[in-house]
Amino acid sequence: MRIGTIDLGEKPLFLAPMEDVTDPSFRYICKQYGADMMYTEFISSDGLIRDARTSVKKLDIFDYERPIGIQIYGHLIEPMVEAAKIAEAANPDVIDINFGCPVRKIAARGAGSGMMNNVPLMVTMTKAIVDAVKIPVTVKTRLGYDENSKNIVEIAERLQDVGIQALTIHGRTRAQLYKGVADWTLIGDVKNNARMNIPIIGNGDINSAERAGEMFDKYGVDGIMIARATYGRPWIFKEIKHYLATGMLMPSLSILEKVELAKMHLQKSFDIKGCTVGIYEMRRHLTNYFKGLPHFKETRLKLVTTLDIVELMSILDDIAIKYEGFQPENEAEETSAVNEDL
Repeated sequence: MRIGTIDLGEKPLFLAPMEDVTDPSFRYICKQYGADMMYTEFISSDGLIRDARTSVKKLDIFDYERPIGIQIYGHLIEPMVEAAKIAEAANPDVIDINFGCPVRKIAARGAGSGMMNNVPLMVTMTKAIVDAVKIPVTVKTRLGYDENSKNIVEIAERLQDVGIQALTIHGRTRAQLYKGVADWTLIGDVKNNARMNIPIIGNGDINSAERAGEMFDKYGVDGIMIARATYGRPWIFKEIKHYLATGMLMPSLSILEKVELAKMHLQKSFDIKGCTVGIYEMRRHLTNYFKGLPHFKETRLKLVTTLDIVELMSILDDIAIKYEGFQPENEAEETSAVNEDL
């Protein structure tokens, strides 16, 4: 699969952009475990134009992350074009347009998946961005706004016609949010549409290696994007690649391996954000690495309250000792449950 001149190989796996999740330290971990392409947290066009500190900070990318895309969202053409140019100056490999976020405060303004209510504006905006930057432009969107407007086949054709170089489709409508089961049927229809010649990346409910393999085989997508299932389980990329290569499931990570992973993630977070901020922002990840451990309430409380680095590392060492040999029965189900609210 190729996006412009970017060669991603066969059946690449993508880390989806997720607010407050896919920061540089988490991306570093996902890259270590086999993510072929990653995206920044999605960035507000208004924030970039106003030079808002939090928005500009999200532009920070590193060479070891490549290929990497910066994703932007907004509801007005001129600010989105300007934001795309600002993002391009940060030297990503791809600019991705978010036409998929279903969160009310974004969609209600006509941004994210709210744009699916105004396809002509979506197409015009996309063309303006494609014309304004020199690097590949891609789009992430959904099946439609609601059950009565699943128009992704038409949207895909029109977006391709104005120059996007890959399309990611989440198998739900905006109205569904993250509820129900992702429907990949229309994703397959887009992929198998004779008019389409750009890569089609499927997204939605990929929470196991078997599920990824099934979607590749059944719908013929060029790549798969994984979102919520990576949260607390970034090694899912390695699991999927192992399964695709061998047809067998990779052995689950041991508790010791998870502890070492948590330490590596912590250290990267400290390096990038400093100790205090690094600890605060790691709290959302730490306990999810150990989801399913019995009698964990007291340890979990310590993980999310201490601000002492030495103590935090000691708690992780204690987890490795106390739970040596323990393995949750169904890690895929555990991870799916953790991520239902993301």
